[in-house]
Amino acid sequence: MTGVWDWFLWLYEAHGINLPVFYDSYDRQRFFAGLLTTLELSVCSVVASVAIGLVGAWALGSGSVVARRLVQGYVHAFRNTPPLIQLSFLYFAVGNLLPRLEMAGGGSRPLLDGFAWAVVTLSLFGGAFNVEIFRSGIEAVPASTVEAAEALGFNRWRLHRHVVLPLALRICLPALSNNLVNLVKTSTLAYAIGVPELLYVSAQVWADAMNVREMMNVLLVTYVGMVGLLSFGLRRLEAALRVPGLGTVGGQP
Repeated sequence: MTGVWDWFLWLYEAHGINLPVFYDSYDRQRFFAGLLTTLELSVCSVVASVAIGLVGAWALGSGSVVARRLVQGYVHAFRNTPPLIQLSFLYFAVGNLLPRLEMAGGGSRPLLDGFAWAVVTLSLFGGAFNVEIFRSGIEAVPASTVEAAEALGFNRWRLHRHVVLPLALRICLPALSNNLVNLVKTSTLAYAIGVPELLYVSAQVWADAMNVREMMNVLLVTYVGMVGLLSFGLRRLEAALRVPGLGTVGGQP
């Protein structure tokens, strides 16, 4: 790889295209550390938001009025406010109300750091949309299929686990994929509270090297690559899980 890094140094010296994240070991290390943080943030948020969506959709179909009202209130609150406002409120307002942890050498630290608050906020934000996505998928499952399972003696848990949810996932996967892709892109908001993700470290690099144009292009290519891989994987999953005729009208998509 030394030859590749040297080529980027030559590119800078010969043509003025300054990409220190490739030829400078320090900038390269912090850039890829930021990329790793972005990937960790995205994976944690995606997994947690899907779990929240499943639990919320389950609660919306329950017989408890209180559970339904709580989930509806949560969905309205997080769908109708900007995610940056949510992040700022949870990090600065709620975070200051939580107890601090005493450290062995003296002093204290917050119970949750910026990364944890970013995961919480993105998970709740994406989960609010996932609740509605899963709810629509569950409601789209043919009533005849549900009635057949009930006639076979399935209780509510077995009915949802073995019949409704597998079919609902196939129906709502395109909408779910779109929301998960948007959630990965929204991870850049963690920059606002100092989480050292990809945008944050890139801003540090271009502040030091004065190469805003080059770093913006690197960011663009990096995010296109990440989101492209995620979209490709989700499309492959959608194709693998597709049931012919399910979710179509008259046999047509």
